[in-house]
Amino acid sequence: MRFVTYISSVGDDRVGIVDGSEVIGLAPGLDMISLLENGDLTEQGHHLAQNPHETVPLADVVLRAPLQPRSIRDCAGFLQHLRNLSEAVDLPVDDRHTQFPPFYFTNPDTHIGPHDPVPIAPNSERFDFELEIAAVIGRSGSNIAYSEAESHIAGYMLFCDWSARDLQVQEMPLRLGPAKGKDTANTIGPHLVTPDEIQPYRAQKAFDLRMTAHVNGNLVTDGRWNTIDWGFPDMIAYASRGTRLRAGDLIGSGTVETGCLFEHFAADSSRFQGWLTPGDLVELSVEHLGTLTHRIAEADVVQPLSSGY
Repeated sequence: MRFVTYISSVGDDRVGIVDGSEVIGLAPGLDMISLLENGDLTEQGHHLAQNPHETVPLADVVLRAPLQPRSIRDCAGFLQHLRNLSEAVDLPVDDRHTQFPPFYFTNPDTHIGPHDPVPIAPNSERFDFELEIAAVIGRSGSNIAYSEAESHIAGYMLFCDWSARDLQVQEMPLRLGPAKGKDTANTIGPHLVTPDEIQPYRAQKAFDLRMTAHVNGNLVTDGRWNTIDWGFPDMIAYASRGTRLRAGDLIGSGTVETGCLFEHFAADSSRFQGWLTPGDLVELSVEHLGTLTHRIAEADVVQPLSSGY
């Protein structure tokens, strides 16, 4: 089952269920967080679809982000992505990456709709996308066992961790994690897809589904989800240690191999085609999860600090 949030015929945000070429609109006042807190999404969806508030063509609706995340933890699941970048940033991949899946917290209030313009981060000349997948927590829990972790996943979505590489490289030596380098935009969507939809493609630690990125029609990324080193069960078990994951929290997979421009820059800067600029069209796709389509927009004007920075 595929859930969306869209602008309804009267202008409010409405949760809907995608049924072929149509969206079954649910009653006003429902949001995805409420549905997640109420239990199994598929079971609720079958029940709610019996009494739709409206039915509209999918092609005619404007999609929002499927939900307002309560938090976003972005993990490093694809280790080859890190290896590909290690020489460019002069930072070898630490052996601890093979012991646990590290993550950082990113801003849940910068989520952008699946087809909205994405502004470049202020003061950045090296703006980049990162093709990832997000698992949506549906059942709260703490100290979750690896064997039980998948039962806490309500569904999956595409996730793009937009990154200002020049700001990120400047900040990271201060050892406080990414800050303004990753604080302008996060994209999630276009649908929240329940696990049963992709169960037939299970392989290795994930699912054998193709992940691609195009910039201005040119293929930049061509990877597969099942090449991940840390699957979501490990990520959830680790993230929930000594704390509580709540319905509506997102866990990011990390970037698939070649899933960003930075990797291409690191591989051969002399042949690099350039960073994202206003007007560029970025299309990110994962089989059976959908496509994010974004036009890159101008950055906001930089307001200088007292230091002049």
